[in-house]
Amino acid sequence: MHGNLRTGAPPVLLMLLCAFTPAFAKDPAAEDARFEELRKEMEDMRLRHEREMAELREEVERLKAAGAALAGDADGEIERLLRLAEGETPEATLGTIAPTEEAPFIDRGLGLQALNPEISIAGDLLTKYIHREDEKAESDFSVRVFDVHVESYLDPYTKMKVAVGLFPDDASLGEGYVTRFGVLPDLNITAGKFRQDFGVVNRWHKHALDQVDFPLPLTQIFGPGGLNQTGFSFEYRLPTLAGGTQEAILQLTEGENPRLFGQNSRDLPSALLRLKHYRDLDKDTYLELAGTALYGFNDEWSVNDAKEDDRRATMALGADISLRWEPTDRMRYANLEWRTEFYFARKSLLAPDGSGGDTVKALGVYTSLQRQLSRTVEIGIRLDYYRPDHKDYADLGIEPLAFTGRNPRRYQVSPYLTWWQSPFVKVRLEVDWIDGHHTGPSELVLVLQIVFAAGPHKHERY
Repeated sequence: MHGNLRTGAPPVLLMLLCAFTPAFAKDPAAEDARFEELRKEMEDMRLRHEREMAELREEVERLKAAGAALAGDADGEIERLLRLAEGETPEATLGTIAPTEEAPFIDRGLGLQALNPEISIAGDLLTKYIHREDEKAESDFSVRVFDVHVESYLDPYTKMKVAVGLFPDDASLGEGYVTRFGVLPDLNITAGKFRQDFGVVNRWHKHALDQVDFPLPLTQIFGPGGLNQTGFSFEYRLPTLAGGTQEAILQLTEGENPRLFGQNSRDLPSALLRLKHYRDLDKDTYLELAGTALYGFNDEWSVNDAKEDDRRATMALGADISLRWEPTDRMRYANLEWRTEFYFARKSLLAPDGSGGDTVKALGVYTSLQRQLSRTVEIGIRLDYYRPDHKDYADLGIEPLAFTGRNPRRYQVSPYLTWWQSPFVKVRLEVDWIDGHHTGPSELVLVLQIVFAAGPHKHERY
């Protein structure tokens, strides 16, 4: 019976079993069963031990192989260093070092992809159904613009932005400027061509608007493209006031807006000043108030088909308020935003009919309300009102700042629905009802807009 025990069992344990067995043995059959049970337990322990040792050896071999792959010829290098430490000269060890292939030299300065600017393309497609008073209905499908946006940090302090608009018939520079951050504490300076900070939405590109197009008073006073001029912008963060943040923006630009400075033959500069106040009303509600003033000159007038020089001032004033509710725990799924902007323009001129000096005044306002229903769906409505001046000579190049009819006015109602398929693609359905008095026919326009963006900037408003 004892001869059946494996020779791999620990000898000391066998001796103890043999020594104590006679003292406790009472029943030979019971003792045999007990020894058989112990033998099986010892056999299981031996097999488990061998299996664990095999697994450990495999793990050690794997780690050694990985270390050899990482270290390369580290062992040879260590041996060479040990020989040098023992006094052998480098010449004596040269023969023990295996020759290596000559490494090719690559000038990476010729292919620094990391310095390439970020490039994005935004497409803006429109499908329209237009019904005008006393006219036949018409439809139109158009590519409004493909915007190519290029951005890059030139160094840790300076960033460049360029936006080029590709239209069906031509291409033009929308914006191109560099911004130097931290010239002085809280002061940034921008130089180039840029959309100016007159109100809120004038700064945005059309494809990034909440509606299909700019508000009616903005396009009537500044033109279809808004206020976009070349010069310098100084942005300064003012000290906080009553828990709110203040910012002042001063922009000195060339007076080149065709609607306000179309008679600026000497490129006299214009100045814009904007003061903005931003504050949190509570953890979910934000308020922004701002006022803007623009001042410039015109100096050349066409009077009865003759040119006359007379420097006269042009001024525009604006005020805006934005209120946004956005619950912090559901900010991506629900919000409500109300925005209102006021516009006023006063242009001093020489009347084109030869009646002498005169002043044209125009004003307008819009208000919009937008609600986010889910992560992908937004609904909203915008109400526009524009009040131009009345001048008998308005049809001689003054429209739409003035019209010949008495008490001219125009207004627009625009409800819309926007569906974001993804952060890069959105589809908008908008209805525009436009009417007025002595400012053109009434219109009903149904618009389907598709906007998409390829690149890192999505629908950036700049």
